[in-house]
Amino acid sequence: MKDRAGRRRARRFAIGTAVVVALAGMNGPWLYRFGTEKYHQYKINQPEYKAANGKWEIVEFPEEYRQNTIHAALLRTGKVLLVAGSGNNQDNFDAKQYDTRIWDPVKGTIKKVPTPTDLFCTGHTQLANGNLLIAGGTKRYEKLKGDVTKAGGLMVVHNENPDKPITLPAGTRFTGKENGKTFVSKDPVLVPRAEKVFDKATGKFLRNDPGLGRIYVEAEKSGQKYATGTQDNYTVQGLSGADARNTYGIAEKLALDKKDFQGIRDTFEFDPVAEKYIKVDPMHEARWYPTLTTLSDGKILSVSGLDDIGQIVPGKNEIYDPKTKEWTYTEQERQFPTYPALFLMQNGKIFYSGANAGYGPDDVGRDPGIWDVETNKFTEVPGMSDADMLETANTVLLPPAQDEKYMVIGGGGVGESKLSSEKTRIADLKADDPKFVDGPSLEKGTRYPQASVLPDDSVLVSGGSEDYRGRSDSNILQARLYHPETNEFERVADPLVGRNYHSGSILLPDGRLMFFGSDSLYADKANTKPGKFEQRIEIYTPPYLYRDSRPDLSGGPQTIERGESGTFTSRAAGSVEKVRLIRPSASTHVTDVDQRSIALDFKADGDQLTVTVPDNKNLVQSGWYMMFVTDGEGTPSKAEWVHVP
Repeated sequence: MKDRAGRRRARRFAIGTAVVVALAGMNGPWLYRFGTEKYHQYKINQPEYKAANGKWEIVEFPEEYRQNTIHAALLRTGKVLLVAGSGNNQDNFDAKQYDTRIWDPVKGTIKKVPTPTDLFCTGHTQLANGNLLIAGGTKRYEKLKGDVTKAGGLMVVHNENPDKPITLPAGTRFTGKENGKTFVSKDPVLVPRAEKVFDKATGKFLRNDPGLGRIYVEAEKSGQKYATGTQDNYTVQGLSGADARNTYGIAEKLALDKKDFQGIRDTFEFDPVAEKYIKVDPMHEARWYPTLTTLSDGKILSVSGLDDIGQIVPGKNEIYDPKTKEWTYTEQERQFPTYPALFLMQNGKIFYSGANAGYGPDDVGRDPGIWDVETNKFTEVPGMSDADMLETANTVLLPPAQDEKYMVIGGGGVGESKLSSEKTRIADLKADDPKFVDGPSLEKGTRYPQASVLPDDSVLVSGGSEDYRGRSDSNILQARLYHPETNEFERVADPLVGRNYHSGSILLPDGRLMFFGSDSLYADKANTKPGKFEQRIEIYTPPYLYRDSRPDLSGGPQTIERGESGTFTSRAAGSVEKVRLIRPSASTHVTDVDQRSIALDFKADGDQLTVTVPDNKNLVQSGWYMMFVTDGEGTPSKAEWVHVP
């Protein structure tokens, strides 16, 4: 009996072994991947690994709070404003479902905020009082050529009456004098009065230059037969007398071509204490994809974007005054592509790195350089490698900001090009003849790289994709720290989530980094399945937070004037090697012109640390800052918030 039982056990064991071997043969790759993944998870969670490479973790909000975050900004309360608007979702736009969330990364709480209009693809920047200025957004979604059923386009309305402007309501009908076809306006338009022109020498009247208004029009009916192919003059229906004689339209072809996104003029200040949007004076120009940049006097420059016709704003830039809450045009015009990377320099001029988010002619406003807004003089900065691949590049002001060195990271070809650059390029604007030189290369050509400055003066560069919007499963799951003092990259832990279009990163007051967004065009390598927006937040904890201890920082004044000092308390005051003021980020489309890290002079006396803020208003723009101290090991404190008036 025992022998037979033993033989049965042996037979069952042999059969089981054969089954396992057979399954292993069929599923060998899966078993290998399973084992490899288990080991990888074990490895990346070891203390020594985290101390050398840091760690990534995913934050997934409850379902009712999830949204397609397009914009994020750190508020002076330490909370993060997450703005979706319609979130690149036509159904949300049609339903007027516009979303905003406020997330507290310390408490882990999240709150819905009423959103007044579609702030998808708006512009934003930090204001001196701690509010966030938000301007522009979406009036209409794009329509691809095959989806356009009614011919349409730009109608330029002329008013030759020098005595008064004229307003044409939405629904105004324009009929071509030659083609006989009628088009209808979608919005009202104010056409200014004509300007009388006189001979400068004699004072003799010469002519009236008509006032011009721009409006989008569509054919009354669907179909190709209602399209036009050439320019025509259009009679404005419903006018009589002098208005009929003086007012007319001129349009180029009105066709079934692709219709781009259209922008809005709406402007808001977001109050981080009341946690609500406050409507202020609208911009003069509608803008979708604009950049907002702080100027030397604390006013805000708004540049570029697609207008309410869906065309690039033709160089009409404007300035917001936070005191009056009103906008005025700059005296002269200069055109840039959308979301141009524009930074205030220490001499009060604007540095344009050449990085942008696309849209606009490929031969206008693409060259990097230094722009004097007052005189409109533009001085090119030469030496850019892969100069034809600056769309979707990232630009970061390397720390400390006093050095005035900028790094342009990656980028891609114009439009939906497959081309991408692995280059980094660095410009030292303090040099006698500034020019770009190549920095260390990335491993792969990279569109949409995220970049954030850290309190220890390193810069985390991560994510992106090789192809346009992650096409062909080309997201890059890599991260590296750039060290400005050695001009070298150091690979660190790989992110868990691929991030490309509509993504960005934010430095938090505790020294961690938050990553948001990603909008892949496809979900598979063969490009056959539509992509899904990445709604998960990811947190990167740098290696410096896995050390045994970190310096403390407390007390001190909440406000320090430029050129003045303030004293704080730290038990580690004697070991402090760096003090940095870091301006909170406002990020979208891997563009963040707000972030900068400013070195402060300091003196230690016992547990007292006295810091001095530089007196250059262009270096230290008015507003709220995070102040970090870093010890000799490169470990930062948690931030104290400081206001520089």
